[in-house]
Amino acid sequence: MKQPLLTFDGSTCGPEDRERLTGQVLRVYNVVKNGRWFTPNQLEALTGDNWCSISARLRDLRKPRFGGHSVERENCGGGLFRYRLIQSGNLKR
Repeated sequence: MKQPLLTFDGSTCGPEDRERLTGQVLRVYNVVKNGRWFTPNQLEALTGDNWCSISARLRDLRKPRFGGHSVERENCGGGLFRYRLIQSGNLKR
């Protein structure tokens, strides 16, 4: 069964981007939904996406239409941060 496409916004986001962005946000969500901490490198390895895309999808997950989740960031020192998702509900489709 094909995944229903999510709705994204932004000045550079068109209807042709919905399938790609839906895939990205679902890959990121499926990794971080367990509430564990992840560094950008770990998220890249686990999703296959680049950090710029992952960080944008983490921002999307904060929006009400994507569940309104909390995304926490922790400074690990030396310029390294790690991130975790605190769920407030399910990803809305």
